[in-house]
Amino acid sequence: MAYILIVEDEKAINNLIKKSLEKIGHTCKSVFDGESALAEIEMQEFDLILLDIMLPKQDGFEVIKKIDFTPVIFLTARGALEDRIRGLKLGADDYIVKPFDMLELTTRVETVLRRTQKADLTFCLGNVKVDFAAKQVFLKDELVSFTPQEFWLIEVLIKNRNIALSRDKLLEIAWGYDYGGDTRTVDVHIHSIRKKLNWEDVIKTVYKLGYRLEVPKGKTG
Repeated sequence: MAYILIVEDEKAINNLIKKSLEKIGHTCKSVFDGESALAEIEMQEFDLILLDIMLPKQDGFEVIKKIDFTPVIFLTARGALEDRIRGLKLGADDYIVKPFDMLELTTRVETVLRRTQKADLTFCLGNVKVDFAAKQVFLKDELVSFTPQEFWLIEVLIKNRNIALSRDKLLEIAWGYDYGGDTRTVDVHIHSIRKKLNWEDVIKTVYKLGYRLEVPKGKTG
């Protein structure tokens, strides 16, 4: 997984982002002002930087000018079109306006990491291996057949592992905003995935909500 620098001066938001990203397997470093961010970037290499704009000492627009190759996502309350344009022209890979949904953030993080080839290409848990690039799943080294929609649901669960996802949220992410089906579609697909991979104890049912792919820390390969 990725090593991510979080540059956000509001400690509560910084901590929330850190906990959410670490829950799905990333390693994070938190700083709270622009000068500290630049000091960290000089000392070590990060796979991604989440950067606020309105920071003490040096703002995000100044900080990004001094970042050479590391992907940057702006996280900011400044949602005006001119700010978005300025941020993207300065080299940001994405621009997210506060307040934002944490699942939206994790999804955009994965998208940028994939685009910059920093995302994991495979996921292993026990005797299951998922190859994201080839869109294939193996159980005990044997290829298991999945429909494209089942594979996409598996990928969503893995990318948001250890996070409880409602059926509505799974429909929104895995099927798309304009999908006309109901939440029972999710249950049918989850049942199929559990059966094919023997994941009855891995994909947990969250009472009156939805599902969570449970991965103990350090158990993935």
